[in-house]
Amino acid sequence: MDHQWSPGFRYKFEELQQDYEELIIRRNNKVPVSNGIYDRWLYPVLTAAHTPLFWRYDLDEATNPHFMERLGVNAAFNAGAILHEGKYLLVARVEGIDRKSFLAIAESPNGVDHFRFWDYPIAMPQTDDPDVNIYDMRLVKHEDGWIYGLFCTERKDKSHPEDTSAAEAQCGIARTKDLKTWERLPDLITFSGQQRNVVLHPEFIDGKYAMYTRPQDGFISVGSGGGIGWGTCTDMTQAEIKEEVIVDSKVYHTIKELKNGQGPAPIKTDQGWLHLAHGVRNTAAGLRYVLYMFMTELERPWIVTHRPGGYFIAPYGDERVGDVSNVTFSNGWIINDQDEIFIYYASSDTRMHVATSTREKLVDYVLHTPEDPLFSHLCVKQRTDLITRNLEILNKNF
Repeated sequence: MDHQWSPGFRYKFEELQQDYEELIIRRNNKVPVSNGIYDRWLYPVLTAAHTPLFWRYDLDEATNPHFMERLGVNAAFNAGAILHEGKYLLVARVEGIDRKSFLAIAESPNGVDHFRFWDYPIAMPQTDDPDVNIYDMRLVKHEDGWIYGLFCTERKDKSHPEDTSAAEAQCGIARTKDLKTWERLPDLITFSGQQRNVVLHPEFIDGKYAMYTRPQDGFISVGSGGGIGWGTCTDMTQAEIKEEVIVDSKVYHTIKELKNGQGPAPIKTDQGWLHLAHGVRNTAAGLRYVLYMFMTELERPWIVTHRPGGYFIAPYGDERVGDVSNVTFSNGWIINDQDEIFIYYASSDTRMHVATSTREKLVDYVLHTPEDPLFSHLCVKQRTDLITRNLEILNKNF
């Protein structure tokens, strides 16, 4: 079969490919103004446009003479992250224009730019009940030697056959050694209805596997329960959590009053486990998703020791606009050998960004940022005390 392109077809390809390469090799830069906790970076690290042309276009001129996009990509977001063989890897949720999501790996040499997708998406093996949609993988290099990917598997809620939007979410589990060949394990079994945002703790706890869960009554509704849960199991190949306790609950009139969930697996420090999570509140314009942090005990990672008040990262500027606006969400971060932390977060269910900090800075932030006192008059007192101390310092220095 002759696949020789005509000059016109070649010109269209080379024009698009040049734009693509310019995007991939574009250097990212820190945003000049920082809050001292982390640095934002100017450009998104992954977008729909980062997907290769050969994912989207039929490059056979005989079957696509007008060079049309055949399998469009709508978004690239909610990526798990891992440092593997010296490379910064994101397992992104890539959403086609057909609304179906799939998982694909993008690789960078430095963690802030030059992210390039591997040639093929992940071909996730199926269970007996096939996934309709999969997304939002958390990657964990566990001390048992496997790399685990825990993700949301979505299927039609068969208890409501008449409702074509009724869905059921559970935790899918797969494991790998090289991020290329994946072994699919049975879905997590819990007794909490639906599960989303399940994250594997990276170490054994009393000889057991431990997971942060997010029990909820329905696909969207948390219901009467909710919060970040904790449970253990003895075998990841037949994972079952029989009892969950709440690590971090939702709280009235806070950034997590409607629901909250664990982001990536926590990072170990001398002072405790650093956690990144998302919190959701309702507004007149709809739901607002932000990120927040907390710390738990080293030996008992389900016991919270520090809760900085307010959000850690919220949608800023253009990040507020997208398929689901006013959202920041994270399910991946990386700490490297220099103790630099790369926080990968999605904005508005559309694109991926990075913010960078250090282990030292984030520990300082979590340990010394005041907790939300939960009442307006106490917040005023908290701020007034800070103002008084600062004015004394300013008067002594000027």
